[in-house]
Amino acid sequence: MSDVTIRPYYTSDLDRCRTLWIELTQRHREIYHDPTIGGDNPGLYFDKHLARVGPECLWVAEHEGEVVGLAGLIVDGREAEVEPLVVAAIHRDKGIGRALLNHVVEEARKLGVRYLSVKPVARNVEAISLYYDFGFQILGEIEMFMDLGAPSPGTWKSGPELFGHPFKY
Repeated sequence: MSDVTIRPYYTSDLDRCRTLWIELTQRHREIYHDPTIGGDNPGLYFDKHLARVGPECLWVAEHEGEVVGLAGLIVDGREAEVEPLVVAAIHRDKGIGRALLNHVVEEARKLGVRYLSVKPVARNVEAISLYYDFGFQILGEIEMFMDLGAPSPGTWKSGPELFGHPFKY
């Protein structure tokens, strides 16, 4: 989409970025069939993220004067993580996520980052595909979970195999 501008986050973007964070949370709720993800007010998690990384590590995608996407960078020395990357549902599949990701990668390069990571949730196949196609093709860490609750049938799907071990996701 050629009429999208990637720019730094401004304090006036707060409400729209909270809404984007809510959309991201809703997507996670849908793919995991769990309405409790993100709690009662998931938009406030954006505020926590903003306080953690600072506005200088957030960028937005703007289309016709409206903020339609958000990307961030969590920097820790020469390592960094892309978090979040979200595009409003009605603007997806138009190259906006790729444009945001490209911008974040360039910002990481400017900062001298050596290793850049992403941590999409396991069921977000679209995000995993986007990151893989973009060049995130090295496994650095694997985060494994154990469900200590009483999951209902169908909570976890049979999924990928890694090094001969079948996993659920």
